[in-house]
Amino acid sequence: MTMQQILSPMRRAITDYSMIKDGDNIVIGLSGGKDSVALTSALAAYRRFSPEKFGIIAVTIDMGVGADYSPMEKMCEQLNVEYKTVKTDIGEILFSIRKEKSPCSLCSKMRRGTLNTFVNSSGANKLALAHHADDVVETMLLSLLYEGRFSTFQPVSFMDRTRVTLIRPFVYVPERDIAALVRDLGLPVVKNPCPADHKTNREYMKKLINSIRQDIPFAFDRMFGAISHPERNNLWPPRTAAEAADSNRDKTCD
Repeated sequence: MTMQQILSPMRRAITDYSMIKDGDNIVIGLSGGKDSVALTSALAAYRRFSPEKFGIIAVTIDMGVGADYSPMEKMCEQLNVEYKTVKTDIGEILFSIRKEKSPCSLCSKMRRGTLNTFVNSSGANKLALAHHADDVVETMLLSLLYEGRFSTFQPVSFMDRTRVTLIRPFVYVPERDIAALVRDLGLPVVKNPCPADHKTNREYMKKLINSIRQDIPFAFDRMFGAISHPERNNLWPPRTAAEAADSNRDKTCD
């Protein structure tokens, strides 16, 4: 897998959703995992020929669980990307103080909050995260099966409270291509020391999708297409207030 093969769908997503504008200062959430490592490398490469001139800073949120992020610092130095780490006690709060059995949701909120704070304090205006095409579909299934909603995250979203614009340049890129890029280019990856790694509902969704692919090879593409082309959807219209009231009366009569 070459960088050009990743840059092509990334550039298409950036163009389709106007993710990057001239003069942007973008913070990249660099966790040390393969996805964020690939995104940092890809945005550094894209910056060299992008029609928009923009700055990037890679930031690692150190949860205090004993990870060594020195490979990230070295990689960013080679890419000519400014690198920062923010030390936190998130790990201690989750696992020692609160003793969370299902820490992922709270962990994500705490890390995102720390990233948003850094974006504001650094004078940047955008936060880039490495969610990819597989994450899009997995999130949709998680929402459907666990919350009863057809929903997934947006390629671009503006957060009113923090005034930060969140962008996801990898939404068109399959996870397998990211893994191949990291392997073929020998990019450094920091092993996730989190005790809950690979023990989540999202991991179950990955296995479920892979199982479906065994019987329906094109299923993933169809699911992603249904998300990215909403005109294909044929869901029920919302009920009127009168219809809802009638329904409640019927239940009362029963």
